[in-house]
Amino acid sequence: MKVIITGDHAGMTLRNEMKDLLEEMGIEYEDTGCTCETSVDYPDYALPAAERVASGEFDRGIFICGTGIGMSIAANKVNGIRATVVHDIYSAKLTRQHNNTNVITMGERVIGPGLAREIAKIWLETEFEAGRHADRLDKIKNYLG
Repeated sequence: MKVIITGDHAGMTLRNEMKDLLEEMGIEYEDTGCTCETSVDYPDYALPAAERVASGEFDRGIFICGTGIGMSIAANKVNGIRATVVHDIYSAKLTRQHNNTNVITMGERVIGPGLAREIAKIWLETEFEAGRHADRLDKIKNYLG
């Protein structure tokens, strides 16, 4: 598995936690997030990273901002991305099992580093169940509205 991590100015601490976790898990990653604490625009980080997941260069992405919401909205504009904000372990597991998400977003201003690590670990280790869930994702994929 290969993971891209990105984030804006509000996500630097959790990004570092994610890098530590991925190293502990032996997962290859690249961090493309900002390296400053001054305000930056989250789409400038979310969109290029999401494109790299959608292209297949990376299997999954972990995106961090203040709430996770902006990163999720931006990432979902990229065709082939299924991004979601997750701030609890149960949702992290089900978003993989049922929705086959390829990007998870979290908010550094919402959750602490310990919980963020647990969420990411569960999300990275959980497989997609397919079956009826794949049929539902196909309906979303094929929607032209």
